[in-house]
Amino acid sequence: MTTQRTMDDKVTLGGMRVLVVEDDYFIAAEICNTLRAHGAEVVGPSPDVEHGLRLAKSERIDCAVLDINLQGTLAFNLANELRERGTPAIFATGYDGSVLPGEFSGSVRLEKPVNLNALLRAVQTFRTRKSEQAS
Repeated sequence: MTTQRTMDDKVTLGGMRVLVVEDDYFIAAEICNTLRAHGAEVVGPSPDVEHGLRLAKSERIDCAVLDINLQGTLAFNLANELRERGTPAIFATGYDGSVLPGEFSGSVRLEKPVNLNALLRAVQTFRTRKSEQAS
């Protein structure tokens, strides 16, 4: 099993556009299906950094879920691009926190297997912040 399957039905993500960048098809499908089931619009999923960068530059994105190691390429340049655009990133990875560069040390990091409730809560937190900034 790649993730925890019990969902928090109280989480609603309507209006959120979430970029998913994950090179494992099954994990990407589960993350995307979970986000969609809670009202988010998924951008991607992207299996690699290059495609993720193209999406980040061409689409409106409210937050991103990034695997750190994508087919041997680390996703930190994509995370930097997102940050320059004011888009928060959630790292979903098998690596521990020590792999995150200093500028991302405060970022949300979810260990694989991904706890889907924790993922939903993290995305919802960014939705709440976006709503507060718009007020």
